[in-house]
Amino acid sequence: MIETTDILIIGGGISGLLTARELRLAGCDVTVLDSQALGQESSWAGGGILLPIYPWRQPVAISDLVMPSIAAYPRLQAEILAATGLDPQWRPCGMWISQNPDVELAKAWCVERAVSFHDGASFQPAGIQAKQQNALWLPEIAQIRNPRLIKSLLAYLRQLGVRLLEHVEITGLTTSQDKVLTLSTQQHRWQFKHLVLAAGAWTPQLFQQLLPDQSPVLPIKPVKGQMLLFAAPANLLNCMVLDGDRYLIPRADGKILAGSTVEDVGFDKTTTLAAREALYQFAIEVLPALKDCALETHWAGLRPGSPNGVPTIGMHPQFSNLGINVGHFRNGLVMGPASAQLLADLILQRPPSLKPDAYAWRI
Repeated sequence: MIETTDILIIGGGISGLLTARELRLAGCDVTVLDSQALGQESSWAGGGILLPIYPWRQPVAISDLVMPSIAAYPRLQAEILAATGLDPQWRPCGMWISQNPDVELAKAWCVERAVSFHDGASFQPAGIQAKQQNALWLPEIAQIRNPRLIKSLLAYLRQLGVRLLEHVEITGLTTSQDKVLTLSTQQHRWQFKHLVLAAGAWTPQLFQQLLPDQSPVLPIKPVKGQMLLFAAPANLLNCMVLDGDRYLIPRADGKILAGSTVEDVGFDKTTTLAAREALYQFAIEVLPALKDCALETHWAGLRPGSPNGVPTIGMHPQFSNLGINVGHFRNGLVMGPASAQLLADLILQRPPSLKPDAYAWRI
């Protein structure tokens, strides 16, 4: 059966869903396909901190996506909540960072990016036992609860009229000299104006399957992250805490996430005892009261790792109607709104919100 749509997006994680929202609000007919359940991979598994880990140590291209995305989230939350009644739990609870050996660089970044900061020595959260070195308190940094964001965003997109199809097996692609023409699944053959790849860590495999003659492959690989969830009482911790390369995140209901690992193990999502013990010891050393809290859940997700963490966002050099939005590594949520807007700008030939060269698709 032949189906038609203006925009066909492959990948139902945060990048694909926010891209669908941008294009649907611009008046396009949009369809999202996913080979698995929608939004259940990296977008569901992450912690939802709306700031990269030590952003002053990251490439400028990351901050350029982060800052407009941070500004967009309060409006996005209000938009989704008003439409669906489902709260993604955006919370500007602040972040306390215990150790900053490069504190002057951190402060300079905050000043340049208009991020409020204070000396963290006077703001150490109650109960936290982390060792301090030039601690910083960033009072306006927010979080969002990943599973609730995905659930509410899916409901919102359905209200907007976006077609959302999961557990779809893709079988082939046809092209002309400079365009992709059709995409086949087991059930349908899709015709479209634009095709978008946003399949996270699976995008290189998909690219090789659909366009095997295009090389080299995209420089994206799966990077596993494991996390724990403690069944803590309300108000045990009132802000996010970053200590070294790990963190604690308090949810609105009091539960506390401890994360995360960074593991180059391919497409292996199994949890490990070693990671559980390491994260547990970190959590109870930083917040000893967690010893009295039940460990509720231990899970893993696969991030789409990319060189320097800079995503690829843009149009294919050969196929003018093939776009991509992938490779955000640990920062898919915090770069999501601006990434989606940039790709929508390029597809719709609007003046781009950001200079696109840093994110261009090069093969």
